[in-house]
Amino acid sequence: MRSRYTQQNPEESGIDMTPMLDIVFIMLIFFIVTTSFVKETGIDVMRPTAETAERKENANILIGIRDNGEVWIDKQRVEPDAIRANVERLLAENPEGNVIVLADKDAKTGILVKAMDQARAAGADNVSIAAEDRQR
Repeated sequence: MRSRYTQQNPEESGIDMTPMLDIVFIMLIFFIVTTSFVKETGIDVMRPTAETAERKENANILIGIRDNGEVWIDKQRVEPDAIRANVERLLAENPEGNVIVLADKDAKTGILVKAMDQARAAGADNVSIAAEDRQR
């Protein structure tokens, strides 16, 4: 006759890790989906300083202008006439994106104005110029 309470093999007793792994996997997916990725222009510029500079948190489209007149968008060098097409493409991917022009302090203002004009012609409502906060 078998007893009602049988002793289990010690190797079989343990904690089932499957529910914990499921939770960790779900949390990983959640953090990947909710993470916002920072896009960069692909160049380093020396931004001019300004006393009234303010921080923009959700700038998604960055246009970089070097001191020699090169224009960079999405880590690629583009011609100034191609700014509009590139901004239109990036706005199609992210319609709520803001455009920020990161111009070197020694860049010519003509290229800066052309970049801003091309971005507005592409449909960007909010075009800003990046500057360093003088108070830092």
